[in-house]
Amino acid sequence: MSFERPNIAKMHGYSPGEQTGSGDTIKLNTNENPYPASPEVAAALRSIDVDSLRRYPVPMADAFRESASRLHKVSPNNIIPTNGSDELLRLAISTFVEPGEVIAVTQPSYSLYPVLAEIQGCKLFEIPLQANWSMPADFFPQLEKSAAKMLILVNPQAPTGGLLSTEYIAQLAADFSGIVLLDEAYVNFVDPELGYDSVSLINCCENLLILRTLSKGYSLAGLRFGYGIGAESLINPMMFKTRDSYNTDHISQQLANAALNSTAYSKQIWQRVRADRETLRTRLNELGLATPVSQTNFLLCQVPDSIGAKNLYQLLKQRNILVRYFDQDQLRDKLRITVGKESENLALITAIKQIQETSP
Repeated sequence: MSFERPNIAKMHGYSPGEQTGSGDTIKLNTNENPYPASPEVAAALRSIDVDSLRRYPVPMADAFRESASRLHKVSPNNIIPTNGSDELLRLAISTFVEPGEVIAVTQPSYSLYPVLAEIQGCKLFEIPLQANWSMPADFFPQLEKSAAKMLILVNPQAPTGGLLSTEYIAQLAADFSGIVLLDEAYVNFVDPELGYDSVSLINCCENLLILRTLSKGYSLAGLRFGYGIGAESLINPMMFKTRDSYNTDHISQQLANAALNSTAYSKQIWQRVRADRETLRTRLNELGLATPVSQTNFLLCQVPDSIGAKNLYQLLKQRNILVRYFDQDQLRDKLRITVGKESENLALITAIKQIQETSP
């Protein structure tokens, strides 16, 4: 006998990237930052008083909200801290989208979105990107036709690494009658010269909710801490009605606050990742793995048919190098590769060369 709701019984859950307990494995498959969090975060962790864990944490993570508001030049009332950015996605859907209503996404995109839509009993409307990964010219007409209540866009895009401009986002939010949830998990790796900054848009776009995470840019994937930025009309229902009580714990609040207050350190790491990204992209292209420009901490490369993406993924795994293969339309001939440390990137390139030399 099963007690699951019918829609839960029919669905497939989210499949995370492979994890490994081996210290010998080069892990380039889950977009983790290859460098450690700031010294200030380490100091904050050392200063945690075990006796303080007897008490419940600050319910609204006030110190973090203050730090985030200073960083983004908004009010603390425009910030909602969450247990990882995935909690913000779940909160937004359960707060604003009725079962049976439509959630629109691009295809391909983050594979958790369909799972969350299914959990809520929502309909998913997928709009395919063009062959060059750009938005289709008729994107908004398709969006209107879908009658979507919410549009979820990851920007920079995953798994392609492409970036939509602030102007495009502003126009989209202005024209769309539903909520635009802008997933900016990788925004810290965007080239600063592009001048991308969506946060100011919350002043004119009440339907824009921006997702941020400390997992990628701040090297805190193991901490599970994210936050949302938006108009109070979006933040308040989640903050005061649908959010779990004490949704962020005392330790994570202290470390997350320290991370935001040491952004100068993180900016140096972001620049280092950007430089390593361009070096790795150049070398992959030289090996015949066509790799477009990315504004994230990963690259999406096309693998020649002579080797095959799935085959290359498996051969690299045999050499203790993990990359990400997606068995889905538009991606079966591609691999997503996280930018690692210089030594890890070099090991990857060396392994691919060896595989090419031994392939028939």
